[in-house]
Amino acid sequence: MNTIRAIVVDPNEEARLKVDEVEAPHPASSEALVRVFAVSLNLGEVRTTTRANAGWRPGWDLSGVVEQPAADGSGPPLGARVFGMVHSGSWAELVSVPTAFLSGIPENVTFAQAATLPVAGLTALHALEKGGFLLKRKVLVTGASGGVGHFACQLAKQAGAIVTALVRREERAACFHNIGLHRIVVGENVVAAQSFGPYDVIIDTLGGKSLNIVTTFLEKGGSCINVGAATEPEMTLQARLESLPVGVLVLDGIGSLTSVSNDLERLAQMVADGLLQPQIDLEASWTEIAEVTQSLLNRRIAGKAVLSIS
Repeated sequence: MNTIRAIVVDPNEEARLKVDEVEAPHPASSEALVRVFAVSLNLGEVRTTTRANAGWRPGWDLSGVVEQPAADGSGPPLGARVFGMVHSGSWAELVSVPTAFLSGIPENVTFAQAATLPVAGLTALHALEKGGFLLKRKVLVTGASGGVGHFACQLAKQAGAIVTALVRREERAACFHNIGLHRIVVGENVVAAQSFGPYDVIIDTLGGKSLNIVTTFLEKGGSCINVGAATEPEMTLQARLESLPVGVLVLDGIGSLTSVSNDLERLAQMVADGLLQPQIDLEASWTEIAEVTQSLLNRRIAGKAVLSIS
């Protein structure tokens, strides 16, 4: 059996994770085999590792080089620099990636930058699209220093919105000054953002009681799109849905199969053009997975953490 190295769940290891030997992937005809150079971590997948069964392989985002093109002729060619996403298992040396979830990396975009884009970037992009036309409209982003929040602030600004970013701590506000946001509000309580409303669109990453409060900041006819529950991580999805205020939209996916690749290309080109700046707070080797995941769970990382695979 051919094997590769990958990060797997092991309840006996620190942070329940370790690099181990696993069976090499066998791509389907519509999948490209990608040699992974970098992955980024998302809070949702990291939280799943704390309760997943032994042997489960985490990982959504990845970037690397095509080692074997898709047999059906779809997707990038051999040797292409690419980035994309899978449902699980991207934290590995080789990954089979559906070409519908894969896009090329522009020359002036790094593997680390590209790896931050799939889950967080697509979530922010599609949440804002649910909000509709944004030119000169007031937009509030809660949890703005997180991966999704940081992208949402920038994308809303690019669309012509008047953006208010809500962050918990002063040190996390610094990253927004160089992207020219209209307002940066610092506070543990979301009420701190009320005075700049009412808002036409709210992108909420916090959920829970904070979500109930911010919905009262909406303009009549405005939209609130919830993309997570950072303040109540143990809440099940069903309980989260049942607790949502009336009228709140929930982002229930990241687009159709036909749109993901195109949207990834849009995001990468914005980075290449200097219109979108991935916030990478930490870069480390994947051998440091235990330390990095603990930092993410303890909310010591603003923006994205990226691991190099070597």
